[in-house]
Parts: sequence; C-alpha cells; structure tokens
Amino acid sequence: MKLLGSLTSPFVRKVRVVLAEKKLDCTFVPEDVWNEDKILKINPLGQVPCLVMEGGEAVFDSRVIVEYLDTLSPVGKLIPPSGRERLEVRIFEALCDGIMEATVKVFLEKNWKGRTDAQRSPAWIERQMGKINAALDMLADRVGERNWCTGQHFSMADVTAGCALDYLVLRCPDLDWRSRHPSLVRLQEKLSQRPSFQATRPPQP
Repeated sequence: MKLLGSLTSPFVRKVRVVLAEKKLDCTFVPEDVWNEDKILKINPLGQVPCLVMEGGEAVFDSRVIVEYLDTLSPVGKLIPPSGRERLEVRIFEALCDGIMEATVKVFLEKNWKGRTDAQRSPAWIERQMGKINAALDMLADRVGERNWCTGQHFSMADVTAGCALDYLVLRCPDLDWRSRHPSLVRLQEKLSQRPSFQATRPPQP
C-alpha cells in the first residue's frame, strides 16, 4: 500500500497515526496538493489523503481510509464494531474533522496566494473561527475528566482529537484555547507522548 499526502495535512496525519497504531506497513509518498493534474489521475476529487492499494485501486477520504485500516489488524482496535460506543467514537471523529476542516479554510483564506489581501474575507474567517470555538467547547465538555475521549480506551476519537488540536497550534497559534479548556490541554499532552504522534508531528514553520 502507498499513502499519498502532505506532511502538514491533519487528515493525512490522522491516517498516518492509525497506520502506526495498527503497525501496518505502508509507504508514505509526499504529494503537493496543489499539483491537481497529478492527484486527479488517482483521486477525482483532487484531495489527500489517498490510499493506493496493491492492485492500484484508490481509496480516499480519511474516514473511509481509517475505517478500512482498522479492519486489517486486530492490534489496537480503534473503532467499536457497533452500538452506542461506536456512535460516540464516530461523533467525536466528525466533530474533530470539522475543527480541522474549518482551520484549513481559515489558513487558506489568510494565506492562499491566488487572492490579494483586498479579496480576502474577514467575515468568512470569523465564521470559521466561530465553528472552531463552538466545536472546542463541545469537545472539552464531552472529554471532561475522562482518561480518553470516550472513556477508558484510546480510540479513533483520540486520534482525530489529537490531530485537530495539534493542527490548531500549527495554523492558528494566536487562538487561546488552552486557558479555556484545561481538559483538552491534558488530553493533548497525553497524546503527544505516544510514539505514533511523535513520529507524525508536522514540520513547524
């Protein structure tokens, strides 16, 4: 298998963390996400992460990829098979994916070279920041005093939460979420000690 992606993409990192936690062999191929002609040949959506199977079949969207990877090995099961426990993990994943999506939009609106400063929209940035802060409030409330996002076990919820929080540090360093959410600080510090997170830490600017 080959994983195509960017070292700074939180969605790519999410997949890389799962590969490390599941101890699965996969070659990582760095890709320029703006080289659409190249990526479109593999993924019609022109997005990463994209997992290329041994037969050449492409699997895309981080949620689809990680769910498939979780079935490949019994080591460190990350997504419960059914019931309310599975629902809770997937809700956490969706919430944290939403934080990452909004953060990407803020970063691009502020930095994309295809627009001039006059073309950038402060209202759009404010809207996305509102989503981020509301999602952080909910995430902190749900984590509370738990050891992990969904209780006593490390799961996909924690993978995505860790990637989302680290991406906020990378792309929105001025956002002061730590003073408001000590439970998330505790969770981030715990996750940062795992080898899977240390090995996939994005390059710093």
